[in-house]
Amino acid sequence: MNSEELARDISSTLKARGRQAYLVGGCVRDLLLGRPPKDFDVATDARPEEVVALFPDSEQVGAHFGVVLVRKAGAQVEVATFRSDHSYSDGRHPDSVRFETDPRQDALRRDFTINAMMLDPDSGQILDFAGGRDDLRQRVIRAIGDPEQRFREDHLRMLRAPRFAASLGFAIDPGTAAAIRSLRAAIGDVSTERVRDELIRILTEGGARRGFEALDDLRLLPEILPEVSAMHGVEQPPEFHPEGDVWIHTMLMLEGLRQPTPTLASGVLLHDIAKPPTFRRAERIRFDGHVEMGAKMAVEILGRLRFSSDQIDRVEALVANHLKFKDVHRMRESTLKRFLRQPHFEEHLELHRLDCASSHRRLENYHFCVEKLASLGPEELKPAPLLTGRDLIAAGYRPGPAFGEMLTAVEDAQLESQIGTREEALELVRRLFPPPNQ
Repeated sequence: MNSEELARDISSTLKARGRQAYLVGGCVRDLLLGRPPKDFDVATDARPEEVVALFPDSEQVGAHFGVVLVRKAGAQVEVATFRSDHSYSDGRHPDSVRFETDPRQDALRRDFTINAMMLDPDSGQILDFAGGRDDLRQRVIRAIGDPEQRFREDHLRMLRAPRFAASLGFAIDPGTAAAIRSLRAAIGDVSTERVRDELIRILTEGGARRGFEALDDLRLLPEILPEVSAMHGVEQPPEFHPEGDVWIHTMLMLEGLRQPTPTLASGVLLHDIAKPPTFRRAERIRFDGHVEMGAKMAVEILGRLRFSSDQIDRVEALVANHLKFKDVHRMRESTLKRFLRQPHFEEHLELHRLDCASSHRRLENYHFCVEKLASLGPEELKPAPLLTGRDLIAAGYRPGPAFGEMLTAVEDAQLESQIGTREEALELVRRLFPPPNQ
């Protein structure tokens, strides 16, 4: 059973007991747009305790808000009782809710018109109390009612507007946009984790460039990512970057993303993050040390946004290594193989491709790496070690820092195809690092 089947089953069960039940929110929007919904939600006049009693494998996940999670055969659907919300003192959650029997009351407390429609899954009837169908046709993101009130209620909605605009390719209604600009400083009151999650969605759900241009236009970008906002107007050498400044280059790269991981998308966004603070003019425009500083800035920014340690490490590596591709033709075989076998190298390769495609368009280094990877098997990139520390001790060496140098020298020779056996490895070590008793 999938979530759509479960949602229809829930609706039928509730209606058989005289209750109202509708598909609601994003799933209705996506169905009307001909897009596959990611999940399904049901709205009903049944109280939470009634829903729990009807569906044994369920639990209240938002008892205060009347939300019940129903699970069945691997699928799950949120079922919410019609409600109206009253006062939002924390700018995120209503202080109190009142359960309702009128679906209109439930629709009008939601965020945007296109997310407030309800669908009877049996008859196909659409309940549209806020004008969502017209806004779908006009491809507009519009807050329900007074936009300032909607955003004062829940500040996170200010980030949801550009996220929907990005993924759907819609414009933001001028009045809605003006309200966000007016209240933009309030985004600082939203939890860091929720801001991070919305940014990840903007970066990965499609239309990342549209999303960041919307964040910029709404004046939200300086509030949440001032370092990215600082890319505007930072010139680049035209011989390498005929496309324009650092902002334009980064936006072109975001536009080229195709179903990226959060780490790749973040690496693209931050790969040139240190160009604004390192910009200087000498004989030409220079960004001395921008890679090293950029890696540090990426760690600081992602740490501030509460990304996981693994994600931060991956993005730091992307930023730190993105210029090394220019040297691949000159690398020793051992250096090149170590470069190509980096964890998640596919992300490094795609960032490099986007970097080149969004600037000078020279892809020789990209194709060289692709061809090299295709010609090398896993054993050639990372062969089994010929020696271990125990072998060195058995050969008469005392454990110490030199062991690392010895084993690296052996692996270098192995990667260069100069040696292939344990005996050859020991001979190499004795030649380069004579034992103390000789």
